[in-house]
Amino acid sequence: MKEIMDDIGMRRTIIRLSHEIVEKNKGVENLVIVGIKTRGEFIARRMVELINQFENCDIELGVLDINPWRDDTLKSSSEIVSLGVDVKDKIVVLVDDVLYKGRTVRAAMDGILHFGRAKEIHLAVLIDRGHRELPIRADYVGKNIPTSDKEDIRVKMVEFDDQDLVVLLSEND
Repeated sequence: MKEIMDDIGMRRTIIRLSHEIVEKNKGVENLVIVGIKTRGEFIARRMVELINQFENCDIELGVLDINPWRDDTLKSSSEIVSLGVDVKDKIVVLVDDVLYKGRTVRAAMDGILHFGRAKEIHLAVLIDRGHRELPIRADYVGKNIPTSDKEDIRVKMVEFDDQDLVVLLSEND
């Protein structure tokens, strides 16, 4: 097990990503942030708090459970839960912890479109580890960590795991 990012590094990275989102969108008008359950939700919550604080605004946060749109689960067993935010004609920033093959993001985009046609969909990730199976890339990346298929990235969040930490696991860990 190798530590990639500690709690201070995660905080700095989330602050930087939040600033990049505001900068690229020239402000926060028509912007909504949607976190992909579970850890993407917590990263998104932190981003919304930061952006609202330094932009003196009140942007909305949505939370998306992608299970009904995954191609590797039974859709009938998953209940569609409201996003809690209107995405129609909005700039939606999807937030997730790790970008790997792209399948989670594909399902998330299907989920967003289920709730309305967004003006744009952007992607923000804490870690991009490569190995895409789909032509998906993040617009905002906290850190690129090249990995092998035998390695795994684990993001721990204080809200769920009682600590903030990103680690690289090899098959021996």
